[in-house]
Parts: sequence; structure tokens; C-alpha cells
Amino acid sequence: MRAPRPRTEVRRLPEKAVTDLAVLYAILDEALVAHVGIADGEQPFVMPCGYARSGDRLLLHGSTGSRLFRALGSGAAACVTVTLLDGLVVATSLFESSMHYRSAVVIGAGVSLTGGEKREALDCLSDHLLPGRRADARPPNRRELAATSVVALPIEEWSVKVSDAAPEYVEDDAGWTPWAGVVPLRLQPGPPVTERGGPPPSYVKSWHA
Repeated sequence: MRAPRPRTEVRRLPEKAVTDLAVLYAILDEALVAHVGIADGEQPFVMPCGYARSGDRLLLHGSTGSRLFRALGSGAAACVTVTLLDGLVVATSLFESSMHYRSAVVIGAGVSLTGGEKREALDCLSDHLLPGRRADARPPNRRELAATSVVALPIEEWSVKVSDAAPEYVEDDAGWTPWAGVVPLRLQPGPPVTERGGPPPSYVKSWHA
């Protein structure tokens, strides 16, 4: 458990706030895409980014030619958000209808990784995004490594919100009797489609299973 910091304290619907670090890690370990925001002068930019968690750091990777990664690598203040959408909440009224979700926000400044630390971070990213693949795939060559930026962002200031309640029924709903409930949602890999190299290996099949 931890006390929320002023910049990341949940003010809207504080009853949904979770301060358990294990819940934060579980969200970050399940999701695959983060949205990373920076301010370039007066203009904010938010971009989707593949990522991984390594201990108490987020690892972000992208092109060295990217405005986002040039800014991140120089230590610009950043906000990283991750959301897992778990369901649609269909209430009696449209106003009370909502979503089941688990969301995390991490803010701070990153540092650009180089050398062996960068290679280890890329291995971690591969293991998170494509588990099992690293043993089979061709490793990156010098040109590819030079074109790839990896930034580590410490997980120090963060917030988590979890919405998992049943549809709300309010006084104004009296007399209305439409169906109400929850429609679960999840990200589910489909069966692999072979392009070359024979049947898919067992680790790829396990993603679908």
C-alpha cells in the first residue's frame, strides 16, 4: 500500500481508486499498449506505444527519429496511461451506463538506455509482447539497434482506477423495465495464420489457447 501523491491522487470517483502496488503491476503486465503523452511547447502529443514492465520501471521503445522518443530520451516530463476494457455496463438509463475497466497512470521523466542495458530492455520487451519468440527470431543487427530508442520510466508516481460495479439503479428509473446488465469484453488472440516456416510453434499456439 502507499499514500497517493498530490499529482496522482484520484479526485473524480475516488471510490474507484486502488493503492495496491500489486494491482498496478498486474494491469501493466497484462496490457500490451500504452498511450504516452508529452508537451512539445504549447502543443500536447499522445502516441500509442508498445511497452513492458521490468521491476519498478516501464520500458518504452520506438524510433530514434520519433519526436516522442527524442523528447522522452532528453528527460521530458511524460504521462503514460494503460487501460484494460473489461465490459460494457448497460444500465436502465443512458446516463448511468458505463464501462468496466482497469486503468493506470504513471507520470515522470524517462532516461534513454544504451549498450547492454538497452539490449536487456529489448529482450524484456520481446518477452512481454511476443513471449517465447526470442529463442527463434533473428536478433537485431547494428543498424536496427541504432534505429531503435528505448526509454526507461521509473514507476514512482502513479494512480490506478478499477470500475467493476453492477449497473446503478436510481430513483428516476422507477417504471422503466429494460434489460440491464454487463457485457464482458476481452482481448483474445485468434488462431495463428502461417505465412512461412511450416506449422506455428507451440509458444505461438499457446497465445491463442
